[in-house]
Amino acid sequence: MAGGKSDSSAEKKAALKSAQQEKKREKRAASKQRRKQIWEAFKTQRREDKLLIPLMAGAFLLPIVLVFVIGLFFDMQWILLPIGVAIGALLAVTIFGRRVQSTVYGKAEGQPGAAGWALDNMRGAWRITPGVAGTTHLDAVHRVIGRPGIILVAEGAPHRVKSLIAQEKKRTARVAGSTPIYDIVVGNDEGQVPLSKLQRHIMKLPRNISREQMDSIEARLAALGSRAAAMPKGPMPAGAKMRSVQRTVKRR
Repeated sequence: MAGGKSDSSAEKKAALKSAQQEKKREKRAASKQRRKQIWEAFKTQRREDKLLIPLMAGAFLLPIVLVFVIGLFFDMQWILLPIGVAIGALLAVTIFGRRVQSTVYGKAEGQPGAAGWALDNMRGAWRITPGVAGTTHLDAVHRVIGRPGIILVAEGAPHRVKSLIAQEKKRTARVAGSTPIYDIVVGNDEGQVPLSKLQRHIMKLPRNISREQMDSIEARLAALGSRAAAMPKGPMPAGAKMRSVQRTVKRR
C-alpha cells in the first residue's frame, strides 16, 4: 500500500517536472522568436530609414556622456556610468520602436482595412467587431465596445462615410439604451483622426460603463448582425487591383 502511494507520488513529481521543463522550452522558443522578429524589423527599418542608426546612437551615447560628466564633479563617474548606459539603452529602444511604428502606419495610411487593422492591434479589454457596415467601394464602419461605451470608427471616402456612419449610429442607438456612442472618422482632414493617433484617441475617451455592462451591450449588439461588404484582413497591399476586389465583394 505504502509502495503504491510512493510510486504515485514519484509519478506526479516526474510529470510536474516534465511539465515545468516543457514550459521553460516553450518560453525560450517564444523569446528566441521575439528576438528574431525584432532583429528582422530592425534590418528592414535600417534599410528604409537612414536616420535610424544616427538617432539611436545619439540617444544611447548622450545620457552616458552627461552622466559621466556629472559624475566627475563628485568623483563618482564610474559608479554612475551604468545608470547612463541603462538610460541610453532605454532611449535608443524607444526611438527604434517609435520609428518602426511610424513607418508601419505611414505605409498603411489610406489603404482599405487600415483602421480595422489598427483597432485589432489595440491592447486592453476592447471588443472589436470589424466591418459592421460598409460599401462595395470598401468604405467601412468598425465597432468597438469598451469602458467609454460604443465607438464607431469609419474609414473610406468622406462623402460616403458620413452617411454610412450616421446610419450605423442610428441603428446602434436602438439597442444601446443610455450607453454613450462615439463616432470617429479616420483621416487627415479637419474633424478626422489620423490613423497613427487612432488608438491613442480611443484610449483617452472617458470611462462610462463597467465590464459587466460591456458584456450586456455586446450581446445586444450581436443581434444586429452586419451590413458590410467583406473587408480585407489588414491594409490592402499597394498596387492591389480595386476592380477585382470589388467584384469579389459584390459576389459575397
